[in-house]
Amino acid sequence: MSSPLIIALDLEINEVLKLLKKINPSDCQVKIGNQLFTSEGPDIIKRIQDYGFKVFLDLKYHDIPNTVYSAVSSALNLNVWMLNVHSLGGKEMLKAAYKTVENSSTKPLLIGVTVLTSLEDKDIKQIGLQKSTREQVLLLAQLCQNERLDGVVCSPKELSFLRESLDKDFVLVTPGIRSIKSKKDDQLRTSTALEAVNNGADYIVIGREITNHKNPNEKIHQILKEFQ
Repeated sequence: MSSPLIIALDLEINEVLKLLKKINPSDCQVKIGNQLFTSEGPDIIKRIQDYGFKVFLDLKYHDIPNTVYSAVSSALNLNVWMLNVHSLGGKEMLKAAYKTVENSSTKPLLIGVTVLTSLEDKDIKQIGLQKSTREQVLLLAQLCQNERLDGVVCSPKELSFLRESLDKDFVLVTPGIRSIKSKKDDQLRTSTALEAVNNGADYIVIGREITNHKNPNEKIHQILKEFQ
């Protein structure tokens, strides 16, 4: 089984390349989000893969079904390990994303984003969603499962009840991971790495706590040791 750890590369390119020389692809996967992809383009994926790392492309595609179909098709050509769409795009958009992967010879994990970890009940009500955060996450996760996606991105706070409510092999990916002493920054629904894995996370996403560390390899091993 691959490592449960995914490192978020929300850095400038020079910092990314320095980091990749210090860590081992057998210990983790890496995530490319909007910042790095926008600044460096698709070529950055190949550069990172050349270091031996599997890439989670975190662009949260959210558009009309035909546009998402085309975007996912382009991502498949990059041989990414995991990619995501935003489940608020609705049933037909999720169908289009799944159809793209199903018809392809490459089969990355296709994951649906539920509710961002920077949001809580008052925030989702401001945009017109009347359910609680918990109810909204469950609704969207069930929609993704029904449309045959491989899993969802959710906060650590929803892991336990999603694991109880969804198929056992449905993949749960959780950002918002912090050590007990670290700051939450702009994420509200957080937990420690060990809590997340114990509550059912298949993969945990950690960024600044590793990328800002003076010895990122040491920090990675410290986190992985918690799971043993």
